Amino acid sequence: MQIVHTIADLRSALASRGKPAFVATMGNLHAGHMSLVRSAQQHGDVVVASIFVNRLQFLPHEDFDSYPRTWDADCAKLESEGCNVLFAPREHDLYPEPQVFKVQPDARLADILEGEFRPGFFTGVCTVVMKLFSCVFGTTGGGAAMFGMKDYQQLMVIRRMVEQFAMPIDIVAVPSARADDGLALSSRNGYLNAEERQRAMVLSRTLHQLSEQARAGKADLAALEAAAMQSLRDLGWQPDYLTVRQRSDLLSPTADSVQAGAPLVALGAARLGSTRLIDNLEF
Repeated sequence: MQIVHTIADLRSALASRGKPAFVATMGNLHAGHMSLVRSAQQHGDVVVASIFVNRLQFLPHEDFDSYPRTWDADCAKLESEGCNVLFAPREHDLYPEPQVFKVQPDARLADILEGEFRPGFFTGVCTVVMKLFSCVFGTTGGGAAMFGMKDYQQLMVIRRMVEQFAMPIDIVAVPSARADDGLALSSRNGYLNAEERQRAMVLSRTLHQLSEQARAGKADLAALEAAAMQSLRDLGWQPDYLTVRQRSDLLSPTADSVQAGAPLVALGAARLGSTRLIDNLEF
């Protein structure tokens, strides 16, 4: 595996190697990231991963400085899974001057759910992803990029961005990797203590129950969502949202569309102790 730090060295490493399949990460890699790397092997001529903790997508009170950095372990995992090129820019490599030009996503998609509780998050995500795409695909004529479905709204925002800017990049959605008990794998799971880890699977179970109740039409969606939120509170969680939305645009579905079997997704975000977990379930 070739490791490069500058944009010029990345483009040199990719010269004459065909279409890249790209996996963007912030490091602290786990089995979910490795599933993206394995998927990338099926979608390009050269597998490229990046490790960059993007300051732009952290709010002032969030964990940028304490975000886990596990460089040696990350490199070993990527190499063992067949990553060909690792792009690991330092902050001054990717942002040699303050990034005053930013990508502003559609508020109708980006200011709801995660965007409501993390204002500006998707502006930071879109800006760094656009820049990484420029680095990786700028001289290759396009390629493919893998994104996990655990970050469901992020996947939708990036897919829309690529469509809006007519970028020659295929966005490939990779199903969420899960632990045996159903917990979606996440770098932030490492913040959970042993007792919290035992309780963490409750979020995915609650989303399963919400989806089943919604499809069965046992009550109106608002009542079901409120009950799901309260069930988590009763177990000591602090939920931000538990909701059922249309897969197409993340807007709330009508009762008729639910009963007609429209493609839906249940999404949730909640804190367990000091750790904020997110998950989703299509149904």
